Amino acid sequence: MSPLDTKNPPAAKAAMREAAGLKARGVTAPPVLRGQDGEGSVQVHQDASMKIEGAQVFSVYGKGGIGKSTTSSNLSAAFSKLGKRVLQIGCDPKHDSTFTLTGQLQPTVIDILKEVDFHAEELRPEDFVTEGYNGVMCIEAGGPPAGTGCGGYVVGQTVKLLKQHHLLDETDVVIFDVLGDVVCGGFAAPLQHADRAVIVTANDFDSIYAMNRIIAAVQAKSSNYKVRLAGCVANRSRETDEVDRFCEKVGFKRIAHMPDYDAIRRSRLKKKTLFEMPDEEDIVMARKEYIQLAETLWRGTEPLAPEAMPDRDIFELLGFD
Repeated sequence: MSPLDTKNPPAAKAAMREAAGLKARGVTAPPVLRGQDGEGSVQVHQDASMKIEGAQVFSVYGKGGIGKSTTSSNLSAAFSKLGKRVLQIGCDPKHDSTFTLTGQLQPTVIDILKEVDFHAEELRPEDFVTEGYNGVMCIEAGGPPAGTGCGGYVVGQTVKLLKQHHLLDETDVVIFDVLGDVVCGGFAAPLQHADRAVIVTANDFDSIYAMNRIIAAVQAKSSNYKVRLAGCVANRSRETDEVDRFCEKVGFKRIAHMPDYDAIRRSRLKKKTLFEMPDEEDIVMARKEYIQLAETLWRGTEPLAPEAMPDRDIFELLGFD
């Protein structure tokens, strides 16, 4: 076996053989981009025409159930309070990212495309974009049926639609709210568009473990895309000692802290952002934290480059007494 064979997974070698066969028949083959998104990757590099320009783009990641959608929606509302034109894109099959901004579940781009047999030219902006609280534009990309397809395709089709209808031309801020942990390239697709990635975590082992994996994913993307890490938001956490200990160890940074306020849970039940809730003390304090986070991100954060820890080292740092 040659050294090349030991470095390439079977899918990459198959792609190379296919490209060689096409070339032999005089057909222009797509480039084989091994390593474009991390060593061994066989992802297709993003088409330059799909680049989002003119807006600051943020991707929000974190462990499943950690509060990414609540964080994203309140952050979108906070940006709108700063006078910014905001577009939030939910990237989850359960399509509840913009629930508190619009007061109801929105249909997904993938479902709407199915209705027109994927003839995107038949769609109008109002078919897949809804105006939510304080003018925030909301779109739910959705995802393929369980066990089929790739989330990356859905993200790509959504951005393509937005570009075709010039819906990004007048936008100041785009927020991608991305499902769960980054376990494959499809989940990482929004990173191809983002300027900064924000990780939502809690002050516990499982959340920080997921954050460590997300850091590794962002670092892999950053070698070929403009995305960099902005920092993390400690969510639903009375204390932040474990988060801060991890950040200090790897060279990361906590940029916000959302205590475990019951008001945040109640706002979800009320189908509202915190900015539409009564002016109770904890609600006012939480709003202030979101406004400060929006201001921090808008001004621009330093591009952080933490080094993800090996699994064993995380257990040593956080997993044992």
